[in-house]
Order: sequence, then C-alpha cells, then structure tokens
Amino acid sequence: MRIHPTAIIEHGAQIHETVAVGPYSIIERGAEIGAETVIDSCVRITGRTRLGCRNRVHHGVVLGGDPQDLGFTPERAKPLRIGDDNCFREHVTVNAGLKSDTGTRVGNGNYLMAYAHVGHDCVVGDHNIFANAATLAGHVELEHHVFLSGLVAVHQFCRVGAYVMVGGVSGVRQDIPPFLLAFGDHARILGLNIVGLRRHGFTAAQRGQIKAVYRTIFRGGLRLAEALAEVEAGYPTDETRHIIRFIESSRRGIASLAPTRSQRTEQE
Repeated sequence: MRIHPTAIIEHGAQIHETVAVGPYSIIERGAEIGAETVIDSCVRITGRTRLGCRNRVHHGVVLGGDPQDLGFTPERAKPLRIGDDNCFREHVTVNAGLKSDTGTRVGNGNYLMAYAHVGHDCVVGDHNIFANAATLAGHVELEHHVFLSGLVAVHQFCRVGAYVMVGGVSGVRQDIPPFLLAFGDHARILGLNIVGLRRHGFTAAQRGQIKAVYRTIFRGGLRLAEALAEVEAGYPTDETRHIIRFIESSRRGIASLAPTRSQRTEQE
C-alpha cells in the first residue's frame, strides 16, 4: 500500500494493499477501497462509500458526501456503491443516497470529467461519459454508453436511455429514450445518435430499423399504445423491445421532437 504521510486514513477503513493514496486525502472509517485503485491529492471518501477495483480518483474529488437535500440528516444516509474501472477527474462530486435503500450506484467503466456531479439516489450504468460540469439531480437514471456533453443538467427523476448523446448546455427535463440525440435548453430529440451507434458497432440495418421504429412512434399519427404495438410486431428486435420497455416505464414523460426545418419556417 502506498500512502502519503500527510493522508488521513481512519481506523476501520478497509483498503486493499495495492491501493495508492496521495497527499492530504481523507478516507473515513467504514469506507471500502478495492484493489489497484489510485487516489490523488485532497480527495475525501466518506465511510458510506464502497469503491471497487482499478478506479482512478483525481485531485479534489468527494465521494459519498452528504446529499444536497434540505431534509437530510446523517442517520438517514444510504450508501454510495461504485464498481470497477471508473475515472473521476478533478473536483467531481458523487453524493451518498438518501431516500432509496440501495442508495447511489455507479457501475463500471464510467468517465466523469472535471466538476461533474451525481446527486443522491442516482443510478448510473456502465461506460457512460460525463463531460465537464455535467450534472445529475437526485434520482436520475442513466443506462449505459450515454454521452452527456459539457454543462448538461438532468432534472431529478429523469432517465436517459442507452447510447444517447445530449448536446452541450442542455437541460433534460423529460426522459430521453435509447439511441437518440437530444439538445436544447429544454432538451428535444433531434434524431438518432448516428455517430455513437456507428462507434459501438451498430450496423446500417440496425440503425435503419431503429429509425423506422421511432418514425412510427413519433410521426406515424398513432396513439402511443398503438404505435408501440405496431413496432413490436413489425420490428421484433432487441433494440425495439428496449425502446418499448423504456417508454412504457416512463414517469416523467418522453421528450418531444424538435421541429423540422419546414416547421420552423412555418412558425416564423
């Protein structure tokens, strides 16, 4: 174990022998740190935190801090559980849970750039990227392979589906279904996240089917239940079933389509 002499490791913290801890960092009793994790300087890891293996925690990060909720009291705190192979860049904050028994959860292989924030009781899947200052309010759910651009803010209880990209300085106030590109101060859907889907190996045929599914849902002139039934029958793929499950389980509603160029011209 490589522990800088200025670091404070409270008795009762469980730290694997291969962990490195930099100067002036504080790890509280009760914290668990997995193998080959590297913790830089001035990091604070509270006793509510369970951190997996091979994580990289840069300068000034706070993991498991108090939820930013006016109703919080220390005895109500729930854990923060983090998987393996994540990277937390400078001054990232990930709060402990408050209202759900499972607390705040972060999966594997996520990359959070400087000043990103994950609020209490969020569920973050695997291989997501948070650009600088991307922010999740409480109870947000991110699936996997999501890209949040810089200064994106996601409203509490919203969900963002797999392979979604949200453009910079956007405010997400409703759910963004899988495979889509969204943008705007009240983020609207622009179309498929084509670049992201290509990068992750989706074929032209798969992308075409996903596009057809969304065309039926958003532009088919059908009631939502009718549209979902039609795409389930017409495009019986894993991607279609994923889209249907996501939409049917939405509590905040689905973000709307951005107007087309011709619609914008008519509005003007």
